Amino acid sequence: MKRVLIVEDDLIISLTTEKMVEKLGYQVVGSVTSGEEAVRAAQENQPDVILMDIRLNGSMDGIEATQEILNRMNNIRVIYVTGNTDQAYRERAEKTGYEAYLIKPLRMEDLKSII
Repeated sequence: MKRVLIVEDDLIISLTTEKMVEKLGYQVVGSVTSGEEAVRAAQENQPDVILMDIRLNGSMDGIEATQEILNRMNNIRVIYVTGNTDQAYRERAEKTGYEAYLIKPLRMEDLKSII
């Protein structure tokens, strides 16, 4: 069973995403709201996939957190899930080697095809 870490600062979106992931048959190993927590949670829980928002609580955004995580662990797939369509963020994200870049609202079909 694939293990999924959710990094999302909006509680409602986080809970909705968690329900979708579980309905697809995957295990949610954690749900955090900041980049700093994401780095810690990734190390502690060793997820297979991280669903990463870009704008987060704390001083580290999702792109910085992804870079830090992938520098430490290269066997994790990162899927950005963001409401941000700004091209500058997309260009920064591309440098991290992510698996996919999804625009909110997240759809069950998108998750199913990518995870």
